[in-house]
Order: sequence, then structure tokens, then C-alpha cells
Amino acid sequence: MKKIAAALLMSLAAGLAASLFFTLQQAQLLGIVTFLVVMWTNNALPLGVVSLLPILLFPAFGIIELKAVTPNYAKSIIFLFLGGFMLAIAMQKSGLHTQLSNRLLRIFPHTPRGIIYAMAIVSALLSSILSNTTITLMLMPIGLFLTENIRLKIRILLAIAYGASLGGILTPIGTPPNLLLLGYLETIGMEAPTFTGWMGMTAPVVAAMLLVVPWILSLGVEREKIGEPAGRSEPFTKDQKKLLTILGALSLLLLLNTPIKPWYPGLGLNEKGLLLAAGLLLFLPGIDLLEWEDSRAIPYEIIFLFGAGFSIAAAFGSTHLAEAIAQKLAFVHALPLWLTLAVVALVISFSTEITSNTALTSIALPVMAQLYGIESPVTLLILMVSTVAASYAFMLPIATPPNAIIMSSRLIKVKTMASFGFFIDLIGVAVVSVTAYFLWRLVL
Repeated sequence: MKKIAAALLMSLAAGLAASLFFTLQQAQLLGIVTFLVVMWTNNALPLGVVSLLPILLFPAFGIIELKAVTPNYAKSIIFLFLGGFMLAIAMQKSGLHTQLSNRLLRIFPHTPRGIIYAMAIVSALLSSILSNTTITLMLMPIGLFLTENIRLKIRILLAIAYGASLGGILTPIGTPPNLLLLGYLETIGMEAPTFTGWMGMTAPVVAAMLLVVPWILSLGVEREKIGEPAGRSEPFTKDQKKLLTILGALSLLLLLNTPIKPWYPGLGLNEKGLLLAAGLLLFLPGIDLLEWEDSRAIPYEIIFLFGAGFSIAAAFGSTHLAEAIAQKLAFVHALPLWLTLAVVALVISFSTEITSNTALTSIALPVMAQLYGIESPVTLLILMVSTVAASYAFMLPIATPPNAIIMSSRLIKVKTMASFGFFIDLIGVAVVSVTAYFLWRLVL
């Protein structure tokens, strides 16, 4: 009850402070959002329970009606996420994730720096298609037993957590903020990047960060001793081969579905339907990779979290709070575009350190969309920068689930994570803003 009381007090303070600058309705919305963010952060109630509260609170305070809130929990983008989770469950059930991890680990030199690069890259690649929480939980035991050296263990665990965050932006399904952006673009009628188009844009960011971050983490431990590599890679089983075939076919379809204007129009298939179809295919007789009981492993609380995020974004739009905040940020119009992108990335990245990146993204997207107006060609660029920067938080345990998970090892001190994370945050801001200005600006 103390945590709930603390959340109520903070929301009341936020609402009262906001009433000095905004209308009563807008101040109430900010108070409710503060309450939700604090409850998400302090775990006073289960994640799924807190994520359903907008259905009750928004109508109760006259923010938006119930019939306008509930559709946000069934947006079409959520079914893309469902399909992705089914594929993830099948990978874990068949053991394919372990097979792929072991094979990737053996590509790199068996040295401290090599193993740090290996763990970061494996974590990043798997987190691009699976939950970064799941990947961190899966790889942490491997990292803990690679060496008895505590200093090296700490660096390896950081590489796993940071790699999971780095790779999450590579695909639209890699991390919740990405899906929130796609859902928001659908809401405002703006064309979103295709699956492979998204990957083409984010790959340079991921590659640059994966070159720099493991190198930083390996400084000072290059000569430390490590144990033997993880267990031998076994031949792929029949189920693993089936799943590899499905994943390969899905990848090919997504590639062929990507239009290359003006030369190739693409297949015109709905990507959300493709991923959901791939997930449902796993249940068919003859494939039998999943049973309905396996669907219990789907993290429905995350789906509710998406619904809450979309609801917050809708409330910011209906109360015109996004426009009101954007007016107070109007000074960015006087800045050159490159500096605007850097400021947006910096503000979002460091704000994410103290709150859920999902909650922050749901708040930030409608605000950032109003900086230049939805009709402006710069707006999609600003939204992409905001979304990617929201996933690049490396300083504090509460910033991302991977950070929190490796803290559970009791080997890492907050000071250690913060000292590495601060500089990596700055590097991430620089890489994202530079890539956005020199590359994304040309393709969006």
C-alpha cells in the first residue's frame, strides 16, 4: 500500500504543477500518466493490472470515453506482436535459440574481448526477433559460467544486457517502442517503414554500436582468463529444421513484400497478417511445433501494456495536450535540423533512464509529432529518432528489463552500470542523430 500511496502523492503533485501551465483536463491527464508511470516503475501492482487502468481512469476523469479507450487494446499491430511471440515460443520449445547461440558464439576468438563481442552480438541478433527480456534471461547463465573472474563476469553480463537493447531496434518487433511507433503512425494516417525498410534504416545504428560498445566493455580485462566455450553444438533436430524452414520462408516473403519504388511494387501483403499467419502455422497437423497450451506462455501483460501506451497517445491527442507541450518546445524551430535531432535523442535517451521506455514513447510520440506538424516531412524523422533513443538507455537498472535482470546476479553495482552506461548513452545519442541526419533524412 505504501507504493500505491507514493504513486498517488506523486500524481497529485504532478497534476497540481501541470495546472499552472495547462488546462484542468490536461493537468488531470498528466497526473494520471504520472500515476501509471510510477506504478509501472515501483511494481506496486502487476504490470498487466496497471496497464488496464486507463480503461477505468480515463473515462472516470472525463479524459476520453470508454468506447474510445478499449479499441486501443486491439489495434492490428498487436496481432503482429502475437505472431512474433508464437515464433519465439516455438524457438524456445524446440531449443533452436540455444543451437543458434552456441553456433554464433564459436565464430569469435576465445579471448576476453572476443567473448564480450560474441555475447553482445548474439544477444543483439536474438533480441531483434525475440523478447530482450527472454534473451537476457537465457544468456545470463552462460555468461556467469564462462569465467570465474568477477571483473570479466561483470563485463560479460553488461555485454548481454546492452546487446539486447542494441539489437532490439533492428526490427519492428524487436522492442515495444518500435511497435508503439508503428501503431501511432497507423493512427495518424502516416505511412510506416516496411519490415525490411526498417531494418535497412536501423542496421547502420546497430552495427556501429556493436562495434563500439563491446570494445568499451573489454577495456582493462583483455588479459583475463576465461573457461572453456559453452557446450558443443548438436545437429539440428527435426522440429528445429521445420522452424528454420518457416522462419526462412517468412524472411523471404517479407523481403519480396518490400516495394522498391519506382521499380518494384512489392507483393502488397499485410505484414501483420504475415507474422500472425506464420505463428498460427506452427499449430497445423504435420508441423505440430506448438499446442494451444503453449499459448499460455504469451506475455499478455505486455499486450495490455501496448494497449495502455496507445490509450495514452490517444488521450494526448484528444485533449490537445500534445499540441500544448509542442508549443512550449517551439524554440526547436530556430535550431538547425541536425541539432534538433541531437536534442530530441538526448532528451529521450536520458528521460528513459528513470521511467519505462514504453510509457515514455507513448507520451513522446504525440508530442514530437506536433513539433513540426503531422504534415511535415521532418516529422517521421523526429518520430524515428525518438523511438530508437527510447531503447538506448544503459545507465540504471530501472531503465530497461535487461539492465534489471543482470542486476539480479548481485555482481554488478549501480555505480558500475552507471559509469559505463553514461558514456554509452552519449555515444548512442551521437550515432542515432548522425545516422538520422545523413541517412534517414534521405530515405524518409
